[in-house]
Amino acid sequence: MPSQPSEFRMFGFPVQVRPGFFMFMALVVLLQGPTFGIPFAVLMAAFTLLHELGHAVAARSTGARARIALDFMAGYASFTPVRPLTPLERIGISFAGPGIQIAVGGIAYVAMRGQLAWPEAGHPWQQALFWAGPAIGVFNLLPLIPFDGGAIAEAVISFIAPNRARRIMEWATVAFTVAAVVVMVTDRNRSRFLLFAVLPLASVLASMSSARTGARRAARQTVLSRAEALAWASGTVQFPDGTVPSPWFRAWQQLQAGDVVAARHVMLLDLADPDPVNCWPPDAAPLEALQAVVDTLPDPLPAGRAYSSYVVSGVLLRLGRHDAAGRYAAAAYAQHREPMLAVHVARAAAALGQRDTALAWLRSAASANSGMTVEAAAVAVEFEMWRNDPAFTDALQGV
Repeated sequence: MPSQPSEFRMFGFPVQVRPGFFMFMALVVLLQGPTFGIPFAVLMAAFTLLHELGHAVAARSTGARARIALDFMAGYASFTPVRPLTPLERIGISFAGPGIQIAVGGIAYVAMRGQLAWPEAGHPWQQALFWAGPAIGVFNLLPLIPFDGGAIAEAVISFIAPNRARRIMEWATVAFTVAAVVVMVTDRNRSRFLLFAVLPLASVLASMSSARTGARRAARQTVLSRAEALAWASGTVQFPDGTVPSPWFRAWQQLQAGDVVAARHVMLLDLADPDPVNCWPPDAAPLEALQAVVDTLPDPLPAGRAYSSYVVSGVLLRLGRHDAAGRYAAAAYAQHREPMLAVHVARAAAALGQRDTALAWLRSAASANSGMTVEAAAVAVEFEMWRNDPAFTDALQGV
């Protein structure tokens, strides 16, 4: 079994320490040797936590709920704003991390009587303090993605070009880091710093590739959703090549032809199908059509692949069959551990007035994917009465 991350609370923030964080500290000691590597790893771990606490405290000052994760080569302070943040607030949150790291590290270094010049010599703990504190803090302010300086620069550019700030920063990072790589490869004295140029370059290229993939996926989903809506509105099936109407529409067609057995067969085949899903859920279907299809299904309904089970539980929620939706989503979650199934259980429990159960399921969903859970909960009418409840907000953060 893989190692599980440990978690504790500090100053009210959940802090998750993942196995990769310990692996990185061990790697630092291995590469640097114990004399310098041990103090450097210890102080880097401490300053990484301090850095992320700076972000978290600044985010909390805007009303956001924040949590911290420490992982391989990095720490992350994720937060969910309760309102749109201004560019100045985003700048403040981004600067708070390296700012506190530079300030505390610099004060501690001077207190240890460290040299104010470049620390080529000195006690290993002094050198480690300099590099783990102010040096890495200043480095993190470089105006490049994914550093905090890049986030600050992006927020500044958003004052002038709000819709192009991210793209400008991506290409600026690519241009700068490619030039830096060329210089470091051709200059033997600078080649030891090559990794520091390659990391942001790799990060931004991965981000740009992910953005392009996401844009293509979003465009395809738009086409599918429009085609599915047209099918329900007109009965005309006009789908892109390689895609089909939802099984709910096909089952409804069979019911229209009077074949109940075929309709049930379509639905059960979809639940049993292990292949990737290539259709859109029946969001545009009238309730009477969905009810007719549900009436053909066996009781108890077998759980199938995660997406199909998610759609079934969503349809049951739309039909007001909250107890059935909750039980079915819970059974499917036991098989797949998909956070959106947990959200459906929470929605069903909320509709039934089971507050503690709903919050517990929301926490389970958020612990796997907080961002997805927050988005789903934001549009779910079942949670409307809890929008201002601190326990609800904590549950969305997995607390």
